[in-house]
Amino acid sequence: MITLGIEGTAHTLGVGIVDSDCKVYANEIDMFKPPTGGLHPREVANHHADVVARVISEALDKAGMTPKDIDLVSFSMGPGLGPCLRIAATAARALSGYLKVPIVGVNHCIAHIEIGRAQTGCTDPALLYASGGNTQVIAYSEGRYRIFGETQDIGIGNMLDKLGRDLGMGFYAGPVFEKLAKEGDKYYELPYSVKGMDVAFSGLMTAALALHKKGVRLEDIALSVQETAYAMLTEVTERAMAHIGKDEVLLGGGVVQNMRLREMVADMAHERGAEMFVPDRRFCMDNGAMIAWLGSEMYSSGVRMDVSDTAVMQRFRTDEVEVTWRS
Repeated sequence: MITLGIEGTAHTLGVGIVDSDCKVYANEIDMFKPPTGGLHPREVANHHADVVARVISEALDKAGMTPKDIDLVSFSMGPGLGPCLRIAATAARALSGYLKVPIVGVNHCIAHIEIGRAQTGCTDPALLYASGGNTQVIAYSEGRYRIFGETQDIGIGNMLDKLGRDLGMGFYAGPVFEKLAKEGDKYYELPYSVKGMDVAFSGLMTAALALHKKGVRLEDIALSVQETAYAMLTEVTERAMAHIGKDEVLLGGGVVQNMRLREMVADMAHERGAEMFVPDRRFCMDNGAMIAWLGSEMYSSGVRMDVSDTAVMQRFRTDEVEVTWRS
């Protein structure tokens, strides 16, 4: 079975094509980059509407396929920005109807887990999901993917981007933070907000801006922000692994491309006698292949949807999905 997946939860419009063995034939993306400021949902949605047909065509060309080769269409149903989700959903419905093939809407967060499992070979990991709008520790338990810890205010990626804009780093700021932190040589203590299994980043962001007003070098601010924020993520991930007895940890989401975060989690896993898994960066960031693969898994396990079942859900919680494709 050949599945085409359309990703459109936030800044990235992605189209992926996979088969039933998770062989990726195409994984094309077009990322919206605002000229100034941050992301405005309507502007991003307009971008997605402008490029979606072209990206679908590019994915088919890359795969060496025609539309008639597609057996199933899947799309990111949520969570995400409403206007962006609706563009991806509309494109998926139109393609499904035109080709007369089934359609499946999938949970974006779970798609990160499933593409990671398929691409790395891990079996039953705890997932540290760190992206722009999401920061969660997720694991499978009793028929669903459960959230064992999450941010109480803002996603780690959004925090870095907002702080980066205020510090004059531009947008997207995550890679800039990583580069500057390598040149930092002094750590400044920042609020370390771990609350049980959850984290919060607003206080850290406010304190970092206060350091900037005092004239602290950007390199040292970046170092301090990374060390604090990523230590928080590592702590709650370890606590979740201990609580649910997992000996594998999988990283997913755009922020996990950061090498310092990977180092911290790898050290933690090693000390626990556990193993860390990270998929290729193409599958860490938002992408269509992960949407296609989860849609394929769901359909093969018996999930069926009518068009009336494909309304998008901006606050689509990970644990709302019954996991029918795992025993």
